[in-house]
Amino acid sequence: MTQVFTEDGKVVPVTVVKAGPATVTQIRSEEKDGYSAVQIGFGTKKEKNIAKAQLGAWKDLGTFRFVREFRIDSHEYQTGDKIDVTSFEVGDIVHVSGTSKGKGNQGVVKRWNFAGGPGSHGQKHSLRAPGSIGSTGPQRVFKGKKMAGRMGGDRVTVKNLEIVAIDPENNLLMIKGAIPGAPGSLLEIRTKK
Repeated sequence: MTQVFTEDGKVVPVTVVKAGPATVTQIRSEEKDGYSAVQIGFGTKKEKNIAKAQLGAWKDLGTFRFVREFRIDSHEYQTGDKIDVTSFEVGDIVHVSGTSKGKGNQGVVKRWNFAGGPGSHGQKHSLRAPGSIGSTGPQRVFKGKKMAGRMGGDRVTVKNLEIVAIDPENNLLMIKGAIPGAPGSLLEIRTKK
């Protein structure tokens, strides 16, 4: 993250995202595949680390680190087309999806914002304990009970973020606010419909 200044002197916190160029690697059609979609490749990878079948399918397109498929209604793309930051304009409202940072196993205070027990009045070793997890009637713990466990590493979508600036030479988008994921992780940026 960094910050940029607007023309009227206000500071805007932005996240700088490298957005492209992505290459259309395959077109899925209703007649051949049973559904309509476009497959997009992004990033580079050493040729020795790619399966021979993929190398054959991408013979003139290059090698890709990430390959994702998106359902579409109309085919406006052809195999080999490049998708870059020129698809966006300053002021566009976008939704950004990514995988949130993994935090490992966490207790209920951090994971679910529990208050924890009191630190005095006869309490011992229960400052960050969850407390009661249910009545004795059902003789079990209900599914979905908020308890300690693995936290983070989930798909998260942050909606209604504004594109503040675009650098087409370096394929950079400056998006207002924070976005999910660690630095260097893959993101999906969609314009708001």
